[in-house]
Amino acid sequence: MDYVVMMLLALVDLVIGIAFGFFHKGAEDYRGLIRNSAITGVILSIVLLVLSAWLLPEEITSGFAFVGVFGLLVQLIIFVIIFIIGAFVGDKLEQVIRK
Repeated sequence: MDYVVMMLLALVDLVIGIAFGFFHKGAEDYRGLIRNSAITGVILSIVLLVLSAWLLPEEITSGFAFVGVFGLLVQLIIFVIIFIIGAFVGDKLEQVIRK
């Protein structure tokens, strides 16, 4: 059950990243796209981690122990990477559709 919820949250993260990349202005500004999607990805990742902690409270039973914090940091980085990949996919999709 917990893997299903985490995969759904990762899918939501990817879809929001694609929408972000699609609606982001400037198709050739990759440096700005990476910067803006990283900032937005961190904020969205924190929201998704709070949501996953609420949906799966047994997963964060270790509190602020090293493993718990390390696990949250790894999840945050994974969510940010998924969001950035989605933003690039959305940007490429925008280029294909707008031509």
